[in-house]
Amino acid sequence: MAETHVSTLFFLGDRAYKLLKPVDLGFLDHRRREARQAACRREVELNRRLAPDVYLGVLDVVDEAGRPLDHLVAMRRMPADRALAAILDAPEAPDRLREVAGAVAAFHARAGRGPAIDAAGRRDAVLANWADNLAQMRPFAGEVLPAAEVAAVERLARAYLEGRGRLFARRIADGRVCDGHGDLLAEDIFCLPDGPRILDCLAFDDRLRHGDVLADVAFLAMDLEARDHTELARGFLERYGELSSERHPASLADHYVAYRAHVRAKVACLRWREGDEPAADRARRLHRLAAERLERARVRLVLVGGTPGTGKSTLAAALSGRTGWAVLRSDEVRKDLAGLDRGAGAGAGFREGLYAPAATERVYSELARLARGLLELGESVVVDASWSSASHRDGARAVAAAARADVHELRCAAPGELARRRIDSRLRAGGDASDATPEIARRLAESFDPWPEARTLDTDRPLGETLDEALAAAGAG
Repeated sequence: MAETHVSTLFFLGDRAYKLLKPVDLGFLDHRRREARQAACRREVELNRRLAPDVYLGVLDVVDEAGRPLDHLVAMRRMPADRALAAILDAPEAPDRLREVAGAVAAFHARAGRGPAIDAAGRRDAVLANWADNLAQMRPFAGEVLPAAEVAAVERLARAYLEGRGRLFARRIADGRVCDGHGDLLAEDIFCLPDGPRILDCLAFDDRLRHGDVLADVAFLAMDLEARDHTELARGFLERYGELSSERHPASLADHYVAYRAHVRAKVACLRWREGDEPAADRARRLHRLAAERLERARVRLVLVGGTPGTGKSTLAAALSGRTGWAVLRSDEVRKDLAGLDRGAGAGAGFREGLYAPAATERVYSELARLARGLLELGESVVVDASWSSASHRDGARAVAAAARADVHELRCAAPGELARRRIDSRLRAGGDASDATPEIARRLAESFDPWPEARTLDTDRPLGETLDEALAAAGAG
């Protein structure tokens, strides 16, 4: 026999039987026999999508006169030693997870879709799911879970969703929302010689089963990570992405992993309330995972500025290489707006031609437009520009605020002779988008508005040291 907060399972020979508990947990109400019967039938119907040979049907429990007292889901019993959870430490685990990724990708490809299902993938629907879970978790704050962490999870989850309406709309338009599984856990996946059997989908509430395909696979990724198998989780997500041609910003995967960890933390809290004392530790570990992933999901706008030759473009490229964040470079945008090849020289003097004040305003307006679009799609952005004007910085901060993104400001600095050598070397090599000369750098430094909000980074040292400091300043160290 085995128990969950919703059901009791009995294992007899080659069969397993599930009896639903007559409980009202807020998110489900199984107190009436008729409700349990309907739930059993729905469970069989839905789970046959992924394991048709496992779910055998619904049986009635009757009294001596044949009157129904309750109902059982009848299943083919799976071998416990072939549960995915039982083989995670085995050498075969990566191969089995690739098979699971293939099965889930194929399932998602044929899963139900349509306007009613799409509604569950909207930003406001995802926010409502969070709100329901948060409300059910608040009674445990300070007793089972750290109160400050509960508050931080709510703040970070809401901030991410409030700034990402465009991302969720695009996911729907791209067909990434379907009638999924909703509860992918390693203990409910069995790796058999003829392929995986994936059991126990979320059957009691369609609204919670419908959603983004990434939210579905994030459940198993979360479970693997919670079991200290981070590399397997990463490999599973990568393989799923390859098989389904699924592309997403890293922040969205982090957000959905956090949501799934939060759901399981709630389940553990409910188990604790029923008298399962060890469930409190599980709740705290899962809630901590949710908090950590929400921190990782924070969308960032990083301003990397300074005068020419101070290494800002090198640092911006290094930041992108380490984190995957998008880079927007003012020199390249300037040439794009002018219809010039990015490596073509403009030959203009200080604040002349392509660098006249009106042209520079267009460049920063375009940088703001491009950055906002990426931020709204969940992409963190590094903007490589001089940022010599305080008004341009104010505009960038307004963009970050509108997209509910964190803004981090970094100013690169280097000794004058080093900056000059760098500029001369770049001009000799040619092919770069920058047209700056030592004279332009000098005049720009003289007109540079004070920038007290920035973290000044010395670039007269190995790049790795500067990069580590920049990452720490951007909250990604």
